[in-house]
Amino acid sequence: MTQRFSVDKLAVSLYANRQEMGKQAAKEAGDYLRQALEIKDRLNIVFAAAPSQTEFLDCLSKEPGIDWGRIYGFHMDEYIGLPTGSTRSFSYFLKTNIFEKAPFAGVNYINGAAPDPQAECERYGDLLKEDGIDIVFMGIGENGHIAFNDPGVAKFHDQKVVKTVQLDEICRHQQVNDKCFPTLEDVPKEAITLTVPTLLSAKKLFCIVPSATKAKAVRDTLEGPVSESCPASILRIHEDASLYLEKDSARLLTQTLSKVCI
Repeated sequence: MTQRFSVDKLAVSLYANRQEMGKQAAKEAGDYLRQALEIKDRLNIVFAAAPSQTEFLDCLSKEPGIDWGRIYGFHMDEYIGLPTGSTRSFSYFLKTNIFEKAPFAGVNYINGAAPDPQAECERYGDLLKEDGIDIVFMGIGENGHIAFNDPGVAKFHDQKVVKTVQLDEICRHQQVNDKCFPTLEDVPKEAITLTVPTLLSAKKLFCIVPSATKAKAVRDTLEGPVSESCPASILRIHEDASLYLEKDSARLLTQTLSKVCI
């Protein structure tokens, strides 16, 4: 049974398992895309690259009636220093999980191998500013990050559109936990990321969060203060954001679920 409730402005849906969560999130995202394309000639969408998004992206790529030829794809972060074409890069993940599965009008990749990362931030930021962001499909990290805005570097009033960051140890350990890298030493220490205000500039946010490893971050997002110490908590003030959880990622929500009337 699906449970639906709100925390501040954030709409939350809770499902029995991650497969059902991914399927239903994709269905609702598909409905939103079809309706948005009736109003706008083109859409700009930012995608998260993480194993937590796999079921959702697979189902979204199969949603019927979406005119992908009017959609431009972006991604929200990338490691600095991986070689071009690395199978561990976020660009490779999105290429294989969504960008090659649907006939996009165009795809804009962050180049983490660029010789001047700051210049790459400016280039990518200019692309995003041209037409703005319509939709973000995202997750939440084990430390509460959104994109690579970890606690300590996340700024709710960041003046930058895209920036370089140092990744904290919890974030880097997550990449090992997710089997993206074999050891902590293999995980890059720096990355390029869209900033928090850039993500929140989107008209619509879909946040898909499975796994028990995210349970503390989910609890802090929904039951803690809206604070840069848990960057994802900022989702609670967005005018149109939806959070999708399953029983494992929601297992620590004792205060929130005790108030929910089904």
